[in-house]
Order: sequence, then structure tokens, then C-alpha cells
Amino acid sequence: MMRKVIHIVKLFLVMAVLIFLYSFANHRYDKKKLSGIDVVFLDGDNLFITHQTVNKLLIQNADSIPDIPKEKLVLNKLEDILNSNEMIQDAQVYMTVNGQLEAKIKQREPIARVVGKSSYYIDRQGKRMPLSPVHTARVPLVSGNVDEDSIKEVYALVKYIDRDGFLKKNITGIHREASGYTLHLRTDDFAVVLGGVDSLGQKIVNFKAFYQKALKDQLLDKYNKIDLRFNNQVVCTKK
Repeated sequence: MMRKVIHIVKLFLVMAVLIFLYSFANHRYDKKKLSGIDVVFLDGDNLFITHQTVNKLLIQNADSIPDIPKEKLVLNKLEDILNSNEMIQDAQVYMTVNGQLEAKIKQREPIARVVGKSSYYIDRQGKRMPLSPVHTARVPLVSGNVDEDSIKEVYALVKYIDRDGFLKKNITGIHREASGYTLHLRTDDFAVVLGGVDSLGQKIVNFKAFYQKALKDQLLDKYNKIDLRFNNQVVCTKK
């Protein structure tokens, strides 16, 4: 019986020592000063937002990051601050064991730019994205009658273009009118009258077939309009 009591006491003392050491280590870790900030941009270089801007967002309301005790940092709050920036899609903020604050930033990706009275990007999620003062994306320009009611339809079209290697390489302009869409190409000066986005896949298949044939026959510079609005037909207008 005595041995059992001694064993339980020893076990209790060991647990108490471990808890004390764990609490002491955590306390020292929390009191340690930050050694600096490291900002990492995922999926390539920073384009629409700079390291300096991210740093300012992280250390706002503080004179300098090394003087902030770790216990006063709320990482979730810092992530919320970064995620509220209109150029950032997702941010993860964490502390390293050596006291460095690290932020991993994924920027929003524009796939088209609407031009007109108000100019803005449409990002990969179909949401409005403001223009950046530090970088201009090379994406198709969308002009004409574009309003809140047509954004979803425009997004469906530009997403299709972005996912198609041939279209993404060649389409630089999209003009929207009440009658539908007209596409403009990078190197060819004819207009492609798409009409509505109904049967979009078939229209593009027809256009690609025409384009490859006309390219082979060296006829692309003979046309000023390619009309895809008619079922399974490509109607060409010569210059």
C-alpha cells in the first residue's frame, strides 16, 4: 500500500514539473520580442500590392514591429486586416520559433478589365476588383454596355476565354451591346461577331475551324467581319 502511495506521489510530482516547465517556456515565448517580418507572395511575384503595403498593414498602430511583445499580437486580427485589402484573396499570418512574423499572401487574379465611366477588373471568382496603382494586368478589355445586371454574363464569357489557350492568346477586346458581343483579336484586324453567349462552345469550335483553314490558305487579312450568330455557320464579310 505504501509503495502504491509513493508511486502516485512521484507521478504527481513529475506531472507538476512538466506543467511548470511547459508554462514557463510558453511565458518566455510570449514575452520574447519579434525579430522581424517576412512577407511571401504565393503563385509568383507581388504585382498588385507591394511588400511595403503589407508591412504597413501588419504594423499599423505600432511604432516598430520588434518592440511588440508576442503576447499582444492577435494573429487572427492581422489576417483579417490583410484579407480586408481589396488586392488580397487570402492571407495567412503566423509566428516562427525564432520570433519572426511571417505572412503568406495570395493575391486576387484579374481575368478581364472593364473600361468606361468606371474602370475595374473582374477577378477569377467573378467579383469586382479595383485597379492597382502599381501594376496593370494584361487581360482582355471589356467595353460597351456593362452594368451590374450583365456582370455574371460577362464573367461567364471571360472565364471561358481565360480557360481556352487559343482564345486567351488571341482575344484582347470584348465589346458588349444589346445585340450581343463582338470580339477583337491581337494580330488580326477583323471583328468576330459572337452575338449572345448561348451555344458558346459550338460557336467557338466553328470559329477555330474557320481560323485554321483561313490561316492555312492565307486568307485572314481578306476579311473585316466574322459572324458566328448563325447555327453551325461562319459568315464572313470581305474587306
